[in-house]
Amino acid sequence: MTSVKLGAPLLTSAKTSTATRRLLAAAAATLLAITLAACSGNADLSAQYRSGSNKGYIAGDGSILEIPVPDRGAPVTFNGTSDTGAEISSEDYAGSVLVVNFWYAACAPCRAEAPDLVSTYQDHRADGVSFLGVNIRDQAATAREFANAYGLSYPSIADTDGSVKLSFAGELAPNAVPTTLVLDHEGRVAARVLGRVDGSTLSALIDRVVEEA
Repeated sequence: MTSVKLGAPLLTSAKTSTATRRLLAAAAATLLAITLAACSGNADLSAQYRSGSNKGYIAGDGSILEIPVPDRGAPVTFNGTSDTGAEISSEDYAGSVLVVNFWYAACAPCRAEAPDLVSTYQDHRADGVSFLGVNIRDQAATAREFANAYGLSYPSIADTDGSVKLSFAGELAPNAVPTTLVLDHEGRVAARVLGRVDGSTLSALIDRVVEEA
């Protein structure tokens, strides 16, 4: 009888250990399935962005977001004063595709992307596309020096009080510097690039919005 009493706990322990191993194995299999599904989803999103299928919110490498027409928010309205003292508002760009670039002079990626912005602006002016800079930090003189150094021929609003940035807060806010937004013909945010943008990517985003008309 003693052997029976000693053996029973051992048997129960063995069963518990086996059950635990099975539960752990099942949990690991479930986690693997979820991970593979997520990876597949990311791959699908990347392929979708390249194909231009416009299904849902399209993310490239995590810093590019393109929004299909039905999913866009309200038109963004803003106004401010340029680094040359000119008054600028969203009404000035009514009916046009507008590229808005948030920057400041000491920002290294802003300096790196400036030549691409200049060339892309020149390439798309004939399409009726406008560019607007929003300088979030510098005084007017510093902003003008930057524009002269890099050949920026489009205007920049001096937004040291953050009012223009705030105007975009509810419509894909510029959460990094630099940030580049493409607004459609109705003034709605159609695409956003967080961080440095290259000319080919920006041109592709612009072309898609221009073609909508």
